[in-house]
Amino acid sequence: MKKAILFIFIWIGFFGIGFVGCSKAPALKVYSVEVPSVGVVNGRSYGNKSIKVTYPQSLREQMSQKMNFSYSISDRGTYQNSEWSNNMSKLLQGTFIEVLDRSRLFKVVLSDSSTLKENYRLESNVFAFEHKVRGTQSHANVSVQFTLINADTGSLVKSKKFTYQEPTKSIDAQGYAKATNVAMVRLSRDLLRWLR
Repeated sequence: MKKAILFIFIWIGFFGIGFVGCSKAPALKVYSVEVPSVGVVNGRSYGNKSIKVTYPQSLREQMSQKMNFSYSISDRGTYQNSEWSNNMSKLLQGTFIEVLDRSRLFKVVLSDSSTLKENYRLESNVFAFEHKVRGTQSHANVSVQFTLINADTGSLVKSKKFTYQEPTKSIDAQGYAKATNVAMVRLSRDLLRWLR
């Protein structure tokens, strides 16, 4: 009798642990950078030229699928249950290529994996791409420097840094993603205006 009761307790214990171990973790939410809608640029000075968009680099931000946030200069982290749909450098490069292609500012827009020889090269360095929270203030912080290079001569044509702090409607990953997409619309329009 005692062995039967002990066996029942052990059996219930194993199943109880099994059910706890199989509890469902919060679902991973995946966000993407939406490609902004842009029109065809009139008065194109590069209409018969090609441009190659290089893979964005970063000296400060870790460029991965993780969504970065900061509460201070030293208090930084990543969202545990939310991430970008791809590596941030790939998302940015794809966005820049598609925006330039839709604008028809250049005859052809190439990625850096293309073996075609380009007339111009657009390099980018990401200084900030994070959810910045300071007290009750919450912003999507985006800062990218672009450098346009004449590929035929290797000389600098021009360079400019664009920085945006777009307020979020909520202090979470979803609010950050939505505000980031608003900042990307502004960045895309400013990039096309600058390139003209």
